[in-house]
Amino acid sequence: MDVLTGKAAETTSRPYNNLLRRLNEADYALIAPHVALETADANDLLYNPGDDVQVVHFPCGPALATFLVANEDGRDVETILVGREGAVGGIVSEGFLPAYTRIVVKFGGPFARIHVAKLEAAKAKSKILSNIFARYADCMLAQIFQSTACNAIHSIEQRTAKWILAAMERTDGNDSVPLTHEQLATLLGVGRSYASRVIQSFKADGVIETRRGSILVRNRDGLRLRACLCNDAVKAHFEDVLRGVYPTEETNNSSA
Repeated sequence: MDVLTGKAAETTSRPYNNLLRRLNEADYALIAPHVALETADANDLLYNPGDDVQVVHFPCGPALATFLVANEDGRDVETILVGREGAVGGIVSEGFLPAYTRIVVKFGGPFARIHVAKLEAAKAKSKILSNIFARYADCMLAQIFQSTACNAIHSIEQRTAKWILAAMERTDGNDSVPLTHEQLATLLGVGRSYASRVIQSFKADGVIETRRGSILVRNRDGLRLRACLCNDAVKAHFEDVLRGVYPTEETNNSSA
């Protein structure tokens, strides 16, 4: 993938990323000349463990990135999804920062990108800009904490419903989520056959349907009843720390 090629973003026409849109005009103007847009495909690699993190990637619209942690049995386990509410890579870095996990594009779409050095220079000029990215780093840490607790105490069924809802929220609330059985298994950290059995039980209850390469949600309320409350906890923290940044049904319906 050719990083940082494409059309430069204008201050008056920002990428569809809630974190970037949270910035005031003066702060966004500090980074606008250095922001570039590019379309990424699903499974595009952003970072491998140990890579020098030099570029910050902002998923836009329905695009999603994910953090993958390798285990000794050769399987990758996904920890959190990041959509237009945030960014991946070099959020609060200063100088050399090696990536700890593998970061890949989960759902393809537009990404806004800026070199870490350019972002750091802008943060040095604006305490407000620096504070917003520090607050986002806190929200990301909260997601990781919640994901750790969720994996320890909640059932596969609850976590399956949670991940589907989380993907829906970040893809404009569409009922159709481009999530395969294999991708869902990676999110859950289980074998594909186990994930398929859970999906079949959801289908039997009329909650979802499956299509080639996607899941179609037929009963949102039924899906919410099956989900744990981890998404709600994360959203509540986002609202406390960065109000309006985390996607909700209201913002999905009102966004251009």
